[in-house]
Amino acid sequence: MSHSTVPRSAAEADTPAKTPAGSGGAAGHRPWSRFRSRSRSRSRDKKRSGKLSLRLRFRRDRTLLLMVLPAVLLILVFNYIPILGNVVAFQEYDPYLSENGFVAIFQSPWVGFEQFERIFADSGFWHAVQNTFVLFLLQLVLFFPVPILLALLINSVVRPRVRAVAQAVMYLPHFFSWVLVVTVFMQIFGGAGIIAQTLRRHGYEGFDLMTNPEIFKYLVTAETIWKDAGWGIIVFLAALSSVSHDLYEAAAMDGAGRWRRMWHITLPALRPVIALLLVLRVGDALTVGFEQLLLQRQAVGVDASDVLDTYVWWNGIRNQDFSYAAAAGLIKGVVGLALVLTANKVAHLMGEQGVYKK
Repeated sequence: MSHSTVPRSAAEADTPAKTPAGSGGAAGHRPWSRFRSRSRSRSRDKKRSGKLSLRLRFRRDRTLLLMVLPAVLLILVFNYIPILGNVVAFQEYDPYLSENGFVAIFQSPWVGFEQFERIFADSGFWHAVQNTFVLFLLQLVLFFPVPILLALLINSVVRPRVRAVAQAVMYLPHFFSWVLVVTVFMQIFGGAGIIAQTLRRHGYEGFDLMTNPEIFKYLVTAETIWKDAGWGIIVFLAALSSVSHDLYEAAAMDGAGRWRRMWHITLPALRPVIALLLVLRVGDALTVGFEQLLLQRQAVGVDASDVLDTYVWWNGIRNQDFSYAAAAGLIKGVVGLALVLTANKVAHLMGEQGVYKK
């Protein structure tokens, strides 16, 4: 009895219990338990990867959404809802058809593309477009690099107090109105300005740069540089502040001089910011300064100072031809959007992110 019992128990202990595949034993449920564990791990991975439901994301970010809500409402009211008013570009809009100008939109007759045909047939429109692109290219070449150079100059200053004073002096003109900027330039470069009076006192002939149409585009560019170049360096200084000083120390230990460090460390750090601002600048090509040019329109004449914004104001708003002005503004918006998309595509081809990713 003992001889037969021991082998049987040993065999039972060494041999695992076999359960049929279709039976309801514990071993038959192992595949389903594995499936449940996999599904749970997938749900945990999905939560970890950020793929939450809309309700959970709203509960998680409700504080941030409430903070952003006022800004979103302001943009919606003042930037997006007025876009609906572009419908008057396809009408003969008359605000006096009703006591309410908004109701007059529904009562004005439709004329289709007649306003656009008038614009394209006007030689003054093409002259304004030409002046706009000339000023844009001139400011792109002369004005755009100035904030970069100023940022590099300020970043190279060692003493913090000198750097703070230099920043304050460069920022200050940005807060001046264009009336004050034009007045300052007139007091310096005008016919009765400081330079002209000094030359006359010493027996030389004076000059008046403020009324010279030939150099007006350079004068406008100089005014823009003096007013806004200091403000533009803020973005570049912020980009430079994120560069680790360890890179400069390592380059200095390897024997790199100041110019080498600037060329191989500083400028590559500024490259994404330069590409972004360049795309935005190209998109703003048709806006080269309305108030600035309107203030000097009578001094240099219409041929030298008329750009697209002043053309729209003078021929559309001032003459109360609102449909004509809306059509010109719509053309400007479409061309600006095309320029932004083109410049952003070029930035992608150069390996930069631009305004948005691919």
